[in-house]
Amino acid sequence: MENQLNIRKLTLNDLESLQMLSKQTFFETFVGTCSDEDMQHYLENSFNLTQLKRELKNEEMHFYVAEQQGEMLGYLKVNFGAAQTELQDLSTVEIQRIYVLNQHHGKGVGQTLFQQALAIAIQYQADYIWLGVWEQNHKAQNFYRKNGFIEFDKHTFMLGSDTQTDIMMKKILK
Repeated sequence: MENQLNIRKLTLNDLESLQMLSKQTFFETFVGTCSDEDMQHYLENSFNLTQLKRELKNEEMHFYVAEQQGEMLGYLKVNFGAAQTELQDLSTVEIQRIYVLNQHHGKGVGQTLFQQALAIAIQYQADYIWLGVWEQNHKAQNFYRKNGFIEFDKHTFMLGSDTQTDIMMKKILK
């Protein structure tokens, strides 16, 4: 089937494509929720080539892309061990990012990327998989609840100079 969704692990060869996809999907998701300055600051600091290269080289951070006919539609970033942003528990896996281009929302891309994350966590024999989601992003919260996640804490997320609150959610695997 030529329109089949393909998931593959990204490598350093994908660095520039990952940068473009990361910036575009983050911008599409959060445009209008913060100042232009905060958005630019976040995009430049989180998705510059040096930062993304460092992350791609980190053995405890894995990136996967969903592609269709060679076009990148969205991506997933999972963290293990000390690479996790909060818990850094060896028995857990963090989904740091699942982002899908706006024009591909509602087509199963995010669900397929989530299933990839879940398979990784099960293979890793994690006790649970967790993530942080912005308290105002009700669409994402509903997506994770539908997939068996429950709220367990909150943490602060800095978007430029804007202090935001993320709801931490987890799905128990064992």
